[in-house]
Amino acid sequence: MSQTDCLDMPHTKWELQIVNGWKFPGGLSDPCEDIGDTAVREVLEETGIKSEFKSLLSIRQQHNHPGAFGKSDMYIICRLKPLSYRINFCPHECMKCEWMDLHELAYTSNATLITSRIAKLLLYGYKEGFHNIDITMRTFPAVYSGLLYSLYHKELPDHYETKTGI
Repeated sequence: MSQTDCLDMPHTKWELQIVNGWKFPGGLSDPCEDIGDTAVREVLEETGIKSEFKSLLSIRQQHNHPGAFGKSDMYIICRLKPLSYRINFCPHECMKCEWMDLHELAYTSNATLITSRIAKLLLYGYKEGFHNIDITMRTFPAVYSGLLYSLYHKELPDHYETKTGI
């Protein structure tokens, strides 16, 4: 989890509600980069933490946002599994970066609303099971020979995967 400097964001008639607030690492996808690969790369670039993609947790959509270059914006939040734990954050991206207690992050006033909400979602997942919140990814062959596509959805029980299970 990182604390980033929001002071360099463009200021318009909208005012920033939280400056230098706690938020999760994030950024834009490169062309032809899958969602999970973007999340893993951005976390590594901003924090130095190696990780692997586990699932999607949520998608935020907004329109007419001053920082979205006049476009509608979708922000996809992924759940990752850390493969390393030593933080080596990028000072160009973050003012501070540290591991935090999830309960503290969920209820602090120094976090963005989306960060607090996702922290609460993660708390629910740890308590009730991530199968209740995860949107996983499966790869399937596309209709074009040799090509694949990624389909994101809630996991199906194993007995739904076979014809005999229903």
